[in-house]
Amino acid sequence: MSLGHAIEAAMGVAVLDARQLPGGDLGGAALVTLADGRAVVAKEGHLVDREGAMLRAIAATGAPAPKVLHCDGDLLVMEHVEADGRAGWESMAEALRLLHAPQECAYGWNADYAFGSVTISNDPLDDWPRFWAERRVLPFCRHVDVALARRLETAAARLPDLLPATPPSALLHGDLWSGNVLFHQGQLAALIDPACYYGDREVDFAMLQVFGSPPETFFAASGLAPGWRERVPAYQLWPMLVHLRLFGNSYRGRVESLLDVCGA
Repeated sequence: MSLGHAIEAAMGVAVLDARQLPGGDLGGAALVTLADGRAVVAKEGHLVDREGAMLRAIAATGAPAPKVLHCDGDLLVMEHVEADGRAGWESMAEALRLLHAPQECAYGWNADYAFGSVTISNDPLDDWPRFWAERRVLPFCRHVDVALARRLETAAARLPDLLPATPPSALLHGDLWSGNVLFHQGQLAALIDPACYYGDREVDFAMLQVFGSPPETFFAASGLAPGWRERVPAYQLWPMLVHLRLFGNSYRGRVESLLDVCGA
């Protein structure tokens, strides 16, 4: 069944137009115009049911996320959120306060996820440095050369000294770079393309600085724990390892620089 026919069957409304949205290295989305005048975004794939559950979890905190209109099988349909790129970092800080409200749960998620071919293991643990080591750093050892694998093992062994043992468990967006943040008219409109799990809220703030950085006023308004800047390299190591695996050796230097800072 074509995407258009699948959407019509799911929504009960004819599809007038569908076009691929720009961006997204790991999976596409289509902007679809329905006969009733609505614009929706549709995705297909074997993990879209997990993305739908994550979007609903984000929305349940009060942070903005696209409304899930249909999520079944390999099809996810959600509302289209207008965005003009005019940033509003005060509203972003408020949204993250809602998203990151402390939870009484272990670190992890109830299902694994993936970035393309890179599996994201989310089996829960109660020890945060161990979670970051075993679920985020050490799985890459089998995909790099021996010298780099040894440095990753050294970094993993150092994590109990670098990270808090039991930070408050917060719902994380999990892939919070600028491309997954939609601003409109100076306000945060939606957080999209999540890779949610529960963990230290500082992970999302570290991710926001991987390809740029918000203004200092944003960090000042976010109430981060003392020493958070020193923990950024340990948290940025994982997304850079993902990029190394997916996109090749152009990211190796960034990984090695982070390992240097982590004492590995």
